[in-house]
Amino acid sequence: MVGRKVQITAFAETPLEGVDQFLDIAVQRMPDTSQLKAKDVLIEVKSSALGWVDLLMTSGQYQHMPPLPYTPGLEYCGVVLWVGEEIAPSQLNVGDEVLVDGFVSGPRSPGDYQQYGGFATYAVAPIEAILRIPKRLNFDQACNLLGSYETAYHCLITCGQLQAGETVLIHGASGATGLAAVHLAKLLGATVIATGRSDEKLAVVKAQGADYVINSKATNKDEKVRRFRGEVKALTKGKGVDVVYDGVGGAISEESLRCVKFGARFLIVGWAATPFVAKGKGQRGAPNANRLPTNLIMMKGLKVLGCPSVIATQHDPSIRPKRLQDILKWVEEGKIEPYVSHVFPLSNIKEAMKAKWNGKIIGGAAVRPIEAVK
Repeated sequence: MVGRKVQITAFAETPLEGVDQFLDIAVQRMPDTSQLKAKDVLIEVKSSALGWVDLLMTSGQYQHMPPLPYTPGLEYCGVVLWVGEEIAPSQLNVGDEVLVDGFVSGPRSPGDYQQYGGFATYAVAPIEAILRIPKRLNFDQACNLLGSYETAYHCLITCGQLQAGETVLIHGASGATGLAAVHLAKLLGATVIATGRSDEKLAVVKAQGADYVINSKATNKDEKVRRFRGEVKALTKGKGVDVVYDGVGGAISEESLRCVKFGARFLIVGWAATPFVAKGKGQRGAPNANRLPTNLIMMKGLKVLGCPSVIATQHDPSIRPKRLQDILKWVEEGKIEPYVSHVFPLSNIKEAMKAKWNGKIIGGAAVRPIEAVK
């Protein structure tokens, strides 16, 4: 059977250049199962998450660079077409609906399965990467689960130690990990102040559980971000927030340092506002590194924590099992549910990736190799 797959053939200077010049859709034949390993699983992909990392990887500006050419799509789900001879029926069967763990298989993983991303009709993954799709989720939601909620969990819970009754300031709250952070913070019993640059998107964030929303888009041409310190202090009765969840970086980070209690935790999650920290074409380095004012950090007694969920887990795999257990349990209990604002057919992959880059997505987005819904 013949399908299709997206290919990145070279690393570009920027993600948009990568999408325009080095992304193509190629014919994909179903992998020959006689050539697969005894613990491999062949999957017909139904839906794959479209994430910020998929864009950064096209220019080699993400910390992980898969061998070229590769197929994007870190986290995907689908239906099992074939299982290797060493996989017992009690583990998995043809026809099962599964979620593939992007830590273990796919373009961000180590080892032998980096070529098999989710932007394709077919993918191969080892049995160790296979999870059952939670019954409450459809394919589009399921593929937007682990990457976003594991990041939010690692940052808020493992690193930030967020407690019930505390107040957290979440930047980039309409993004995939930002909205997951809103969900988890509310589940933990915290008060959420969420920021973003669009009233329309912030209305969705509010409907998804944020207690307060603040539009941080600058209204003064001489400023990169609107000053919101007064609003945050008013909402916290002058005390400031206990935790900052910063997936944006740049100017908003400095403004955030003026919104905190003494001894607050400042969680560095990413730098979406300044994506060109590293050189393009995989040249690495950090010529445009973000900076924080050390005087404010000192005078506020802040705990500034870098929170790279993937790297931290690679260094200490023991932190992951409880994280996965908790997230899957909360899904089964109906306490969290990924919000997916856009679904694209694979034939519109360039439009989809540009929509993600240009901030058109709220929460998660999905790419379907074929038009199918669970």
